[in-house]
Amino acid sequence: MSPQKQSPAPVPVEERLFSLVLALLATESGLTKNEILSTVQGYRQRYDAYGDNSTLERQFERDKDDIRELGVPLETIETPGDPGNNQSSRYRIPRTAYELPADIAFSAAETTLLNLAAMAWREGSLSRESQRALLKLRSIGVDTSDPVLGYAPRIRTRDAAFDPLSDALSRRVSASFSYLKPGDPAARLRTVTPLALVQHQGRWHLKAIDQGVGEPRTFLLSRITGPVKLGRQTVEVPPGNYAASALEELDDIWELNVAELEVEPGTDAEVRLSRRRGAEVVGDGRVLLHFTDVNLLADELAGFGPEVRVLGPEQLVGAVITRLEAAVRAHSAPAEVID
Repeated sequence: MSPQKQSPAPVPVEERLFSLVLALLATESGLTKNEILSTVQGYRQRYDAYGDNSTLERQFERDKDDIRELGVPLETIETPGDPGNNQSSRYRIPRTAYELPADIAFSAAETTLLNLAAMAWREGSLSRESQRALLKLRSIGVDTSDPVLGYAPRIRTRDAAFDPLSDALSRRVSASFSYLKPGDPAARLRTVTPLALVQHQGRWHLKAIDQGVGEPRTFLLSRITGPVKLGRQTVEVPPGNYAASALEELDDIWELNVAELEVEPGTDAEVRLSRRRGAEVVGDGRVLLHFTDVNLLADELAGFGPEVRVLGPEQLVGAVITRLEAAVRAHSAPAEVID
């Protein structure tokens, strides 16, 4: 009997996004979706040349959104005579838009720190995988002669809970942490069986079975307070593609929730909100915006101050008003008198 084919080891999200940025910087004419999925580190391991790659394609669409949210100017170039066909469209990152402006200079100390960071990139396994990706791109005729490793990635710091939870997943043990749910007066201790760590709309989430209720729950890592403690005994995890199901659930929530905003023209809020994934500008300064978590969106919208007026839904309106009232109280408190 032939040995069963093992699934490839998962590639960390940051590594996949970095490899994608490198690949799109390495080409002037751009790469098609098929070229990306079949050659770039993080995709090619799961690419099936003769099978269904729909799950991988959805991952690429989410990765595009994450890259753009990081400020990377990823462009889509449609094929003349075949507009709207995303299979023939090409993707690229124009170097002139990604390079630092010519008028920016670094001090000697800043340059030293940047060189140390570059050395860390070069010495890590990520650099080797990136070189493998570039070699494969050359094999399909893409010109990658320029030293693309000179382009520095923008790194988003992960939540402190990420590493211990990732360790819990790999060791198949339980995890305990204090979790502060919006509206609760204090954090509560949760003990869970981790199932998957996923990034959605730029934020990390944990899909897990809450042992307190015996049901699956999704936890936002930024709401975990204090250290994560791991169990010692191995826990049974039923087979399943929990990462894919978690992302589908979050996508469904995102699709269902729509905020109606009135945005002041020409403001920072208009630029940021109107260009977000799924945003729809409906005229008269109004923007329809999909969201996953009402409290996270309320925090963001309140930060824009008078540039944004929330028209709906009511729960979001109330949440933003609560935050603005709290800001007014904080700034109207009498100053402390010092003798």
